[in-house]
Amino acid sequence: MARDRNRRSARGNRIGLALVGGVLLAGGLAALALGRGLFGADLAGGALLGSAAMELLGRQWVPYAAVALSFVAAFLALRWLLAQGMNDTLGRLVLEQGPEGRVEISESVARGALEQEVAEYPGVRRARARLTESSDEPHLRLALTLEDDADVAGVWRRVRSEALANLRRALEQERVPAVVRMSMTAPAKNPPRSLA
Repeated sequence: MARDRNRRSARGNRIGLALVGGVLLAGGLAALALGRGLFGADLAGGALLGSAAMELLGRQWVPYAAVALSFVAAFLALRWLLAQGMNDTLGRLVLEQGPEGRVEISESVARGALEQEVAEYPGVRRARARLTESSDEPHLRLALTLEDDADVAGVWRRVRSEALANLRRALEQERVPAVVRMSMTAPAKNPPRSLA
């Protein structure tokens, strides 16, 4: 669901940027050709705005139309910016659902418990998690920052066998698809000195 929304947003960005770029490129090439005289020497040497254009711009309704167009452009730009800022993190997770009602928990509760558990593993400096996609069938994105001397394979084994298993049990899910990204911290440039 969220993945489809992200794909639609990315496709809309590509199409919109291609259209704007195409219009600007066409306008630039037309102005260059006009200035070089490809459409005739009279057009190349003429005034930028002819008498017809000046007459049109002098009409009473033109400023109102310009303001209306500016508002439309500002609305579209604001809507695009808001769409870029949306993320796919869930707000709540559904634990049980039936005719009597449904039991939900906040995503931050499950995420916080997972982050705290993983952050306590040896070699893990920081853990950041997000639950995405669907409140009924969530997906996990887990980003770990490890110490430079961490046992990466050991951390991965504990995440898979303990943290993910605990998350599945807590959410009462048979499977929680997960993407785990691990990065190492850079070693200190000036390690602390110790007396031998």
